[in-house]
Amino acid sequence: MNTHIDYKTLNTEQVALAADTLKLLSDPTRLKILWALLHGEHSVSELAEHITAQPAAVSQHLAKLRIAGLVKVRRDGNRMFYLTDNEHVRKMIEEALSQADHIIQRNK
Repeated sequence: MNTHIDYKTLNTEQVALAADTLKLLSDPTRLKILWALLHGEHSVSELAEHITAQPAAVSQHLAKLRIAGLVKVRRDGNRMFYLTDNEHVRKMIEEALSQADHIIQRNK
């Protein structure tokens, strides 16, 4: 449990940034991209193949994630490799997937 957050005095900026992060994570393609990147760095073409999406779409999603600071990029010659080491993102995705599993099991 985070002890540095005062739940009685959430400020507007904090709430807005949290909502923006959750919006980014609410897209299934971005969720798949982040999950893959949490397990290692990948190029756009590798990600596109891995999540069965068009490279142009993956590139657009990566741009949004990069602007938000959720994804980093590493250049190797002409190729760009994307990665994330954001443990907050890992925890949020793991919790969301755990919740999804819970709902699936409950509805069986």
